[in-house]
Amino acid sequence: MDLFDYMRENTQAKEAPLAARMRPASLEEIVGQKHIIGKGTLLYRAIAADKLSSILLYGPPGTGKTTIAKVIANTTKAAFTQINATSAGKKDMEEVVAKAKDNLGMFRKKTILFIDEIHRFNKGQQDYLLPFVEDGTIILIGATTENPYFEVNGALLSRSVIFQLKSLTAGDVKELLLRAITDKERGLGALSVEADDDALEFLADICGGDARSALNALELGALSTSRGEDGHIRITLDVAQECIQKRAILYDKTGDNHYDTISAFIKSMRGSDPDAAVYYLARMLYAGEDIKFIARRIMICASEDVGNADPQALQVAVSASLAVERVGMPEAQLILSQAAIYVASAPKSNACTLAIGAAMDRVGSEKIKTVPPHLKDSHYRGSRELGHGLDYKYAHDFPNHYVRQQYLPDEVIGSVFYRPTEQGYEGTIKEWLEWLKKD
Repeated sequence: MDLFDYMRENTQAKEAPLAARMRPASLEEIVGQKHIIGKGTLLYRAIAADKLSSILLYGPPGTGKTTIAKVIANTTKAAFTQINATSAGKKDMEEVVAKAKDNLGMFRKKTILFIDEIHRFNKGQQDYLLPFVEDGTIILIGATTENPYFEVNGALLSRSVIFQLKSLTAGDVKELLLRAITDKERGLGALSVEADDDALEFLADICGGDARSALNALELGALSTSRGEDGHIRITLDVAQECIQKRAILYDKTGDNHYDTISAFIKSMRGSDPDAAVYYLARMLYAGEDIKFIARRIMICASEDVGNADPQALQVAVSASLAVERVGMPEAQLILSQAAIYVASAPKSNACTLAIGAAMDRVGSEKIKTVPPHLKDSHYRGSRELGHGLDYKYAHDFPNHYVRQQYLPDEVIGSVFYRPTEQGYEGTIKEWLEWLKKD
């Protein structure tokens, strides 16, 4: 490194955004992600012992993927190289591999390669890394906001341990904000910044687990707010709202209002009121509710309250759930709106819900009943001799692909669990079942 490089790095360190300056430099400074980086966990032990194998870090933006990579860079004795998949090409990887081979052959030093946004590499680029990851020339750390099971080659997946990072809690983000306010070297401590508690709670909540977003808003507030008569820069709730361009609304994601709003959302879908459903959806989205949580509730409602009255509702809800994970906000609101309105507008039936409830109650209150012999598995050795599968009638060999035979155990013959309604498509199911069972 020459003098100019040294001066440039020092300048970047001082002029970098607050989120970059406050990035943890050690394992102990990392906030959140205790399920994968807490003391005693596999990843913590591997980093502390400098015995890391190839890993993939998967999670939403601002949750600490790059932070973990930087901590590894600060603690490892291996050579550490970073590239970004959005701008790197095969030539860049060839240079990294060549240098890694030199490090291993000449200095017996391993090379850790951190690839940010690895999902942006195409199949050929990912395949190029395979042999070098497999023979240990490179220890790969890949970071991605996309589901690696969809975006990363199976061969790379099998050679890596996947760690899923979760969105930071509001408490985690607030801790980082307080740390930034008091840190005089990397943070805002030298500026004499004070922040009202409701402003910090608002920023921590509205950022949706993205610490970078909250820190950027805090820095903007500190740099754009005049000092008071006491010489301090005061971050109020009004300042916080202006910096992140959202106003605080009554929505505590851990309190009663959270449960009241999600309850109203579900009941509006169940009650076939798409206007009310989309209104409560908007309230949750505006307040920063987890979009995956909302998608789960829509899927449950599609099965519990729509059921077979419109089987397509569950397909729409599941597709929406997968789509919001891939797309993220703000576009995810369009997908959630479509799914919520579809479920709210669909015909309703809880017959499937009642069926499994009744069946679970029956199973839970009685001893386990035997499976009729003709329905038992007849493929393993000796099963035929035991009478398994004998006299079983294959439905597709009969007219209308249906044949009468006993399916329920002897002790529960005649029990009816599923009672289809005449709602929507379930009316067709009801007619079909009645036709099959008529004498």
